[in-house]
Amino acid sequence: MFVAADPREAEAFLAAHPETETVDLLIADLNGIFRGKQVAPAGLGEVFAGGVRLPGSIFSGDVTGASVAEAGLVWEIGDADQACVVVPGSLAPVPWRKAPGAQLLMTMEGQAGGPYFADPRQALAGVVETLARDGLHPVVAFELEFYLLDRQTAPDGGPRPPRSPRTGRRQRGVQVYGMAELDEFEDLFRDLAAGAEAQGLPIDMTIAEYAPGQYETNLHHGADPLRAADQALLLKRLVRGVAQAHGYDATFLSKPFADQAGNGMHLHVSLCDEAGSNIFASEAKEGSAALRHGIGGLGATMVESMAIFAANPNAFRRFQAGSYAPLSPSWGYDNRTVAFRIPFGPSESRRVEHRLSGADANPYLVLAAILAGLHHGIVRKIDPGERTVGNAYEQHGTTVPTRWEDALDALADGEILPRYIDPDLLRVYRTTKESERRSFLREVPPAERALFLRAV
Repeated sequence: MFVAADPREAEAFLAAHPETETVDLLIADLNGIFRGKQVAPAGLGEVFAGGVRLPGSIFSGDVTGASVAEAGLVWEIGDADQACVVVPGSLAPVPWRKAPGAQLLMTMEGQAGGPYFADPRQALAGVVETLARDGLHPVVAFELEFYLLDRQTAPDGGPRPPRSPRTGRRQRGVQVYGMAELDEFEDLFRDLAAGAEAQGLPIDMTIAEYAPGQYETNLHHGADPLRAADQALLLKRLVRGVAQAHGYDATFLSKPFADQAGNGMHLHVSLCDEAGSNIFASEAKEGSAALRHGIGGLGATMVESMAIFAANPNAFRRFQAGSYAPLSPSWGYDNRTVAFRIPFGPSESRRVEHRLSGADANPYLVLAAILAGLHHGIVRKIDPGERTVGNAYEQHGTTVPTRWEDALDALADGEILPRYIDPDLLRVYRTTKESERRSFLREVPPAERALFLRAV
């Protein structure tokens, strides 16, 4: 499971970057938020040799970082520390800071050695191993949508698009694939591309998306699923850092604007056999039997996976008819109204585009759930039903859970995911999200006061 870190990686990096002043040690919690420590470069060799220690309770924290005691990772075990070891090949510069720095990914071991059950990166590694035992090897590409935001909020306290550094005007209207919208932020996107190159993040393309200030950045496909999920999280950190350096904020929140497009995280996934051949490929336009069975498995696991794909109450606001967020376990060819889209292209590149997840979901857990669904369908030869031609919203209606509590209940009742992902991790995830939900419900939102305070 673990690959030993080579201290020569640290030595070579510091030789190439002697100006480095700090090193961020990063580990992603169940929310996909980086936690960790910052060390001096002089301590990097010790980190590579022996790792660092962090409490396992970081995986039972809510989005604010507060530990959720009911998850059982705090008082019951004395809030014990666990060993965190280096993810080899992840040491990279942090280009957006004024003071030169670096970052390094970590992953957690259990006290008896081996993976820590609640580490989402290790959960994905376990699913990848399950597929490998059957000779299946994923090839994955992430697409991430985000908004650039003005740091000055609107009069009502809400977010608003940024002013163009060229014109001083805010973007208006839908300009999907607009080149002017990219040109206006040319310096920012140039720094984003340079930062991605410095960090080894294979950005494939960047486009203006479906709303003012919204963009999408795609990562090139790769045959290492763990590295692909690493890169998705690191790309989010890079986007935020570069945006801040240019005087803006960036958000991957699923639905920051009620009347604008949501932020999705689409995954393109294919499976190769031991010879490296894509098992989804077929000269027939509809693809192979394995492709259709995999789609059947994605449909079978969709409901119990929704609390992973939509990780907070805001994420469920994406799921509206005509929003490009799917509402049913539908599939089709080159159809963006379905959940599981099969893009046209050469047979050898046949793949599934999974369109359910919000951009604020945890990439490790999302990919783990998708791979679990594909494997489940292929092993059991599940029929996905007829493909959808035309508008899936009109033909199928809404069959996904559209409320957070329903999705959490479905996760609790799920029978397929626990065969692939440690049930204790799923319990901790569900417990922390239930705690977040209760905290959310205790708040009185401004819109509620505006509607009801003086009317009733």
